[in-house]
Amino acid sequence: MNRLFGAKSTAPKPTLNSAIGNVDERIKSIDVKLTALNAELAVYQKRLNSGSGQGQQALRQKALKVLQQRKMYEGQRDQLWQQSWNMEQAGMMQDNLKNTMITVDAMKTTTKELKKQYGKINIDKMEKVQDELADIMELANEMQEGMSRSYDIPEDVDEAELNEELDNIAREEQEKVKEDSRESAGGVPAFMMESSGPPQFIDEPPESSKVKEAAG
Repeated sequence: MNRLFGAKSTAPKPTLNSAIGNVDERIKSIDVKLTALNAELAVYQKRLNSGSGQGQQALRQKALKVLQQRKMYEGQRDQLWQQSWNMEQAGMMQDNLKNTMITVDAMKTTTKELKKQYGKINIDKMEKVQDELADIMELANEMQEGMSRSYDIPEDVDEAELNEELDNIAREEQEKVKEDSRESAGGVPAFMMESSGPPQFIDEPPESSKVKEAAG
């Protein structure tokens, strides 16, 4: 039976990245061949430009054959490059799809958690807390207004008497200033002009003869 239908392959299926790698390796090998063909074609072209005669025709045929091979390899390289590009686009689409699925799953999980959290919130209790907070703020404002209130003059105090007392204080200050100015103009302090006699703590004044002897 295995000879007729073949055994089931147990080899792992190729991935997109491995397929892209294989195609890129084939492109590299074709580039190596194209480099060799370009070098050979350059030699033929140089010999054709520098010579003449019957050998030129055979040389031209070789150059045309190399040019034909180069075009064939260039066509294969372009096809492989397009295949590689298509697979890379498919890989990018696959990655984008995976990222989208991950994002959707994360959003679903977040939505479930939000529903659980918001389901625990009692709107009535929250509004009650808001009302209580508003009452506290109003009470605090009233207390602040009470503390910053200015106190007026008591009713039993006569403003006329206060004005008269204030005028008396002003007059006393003016008199003091005048007295100080008079003392400064005389050059002698007032306390030294009160008496020219001896100090009061001496019982008897000194005799004139003893004063003269002391002076002599």
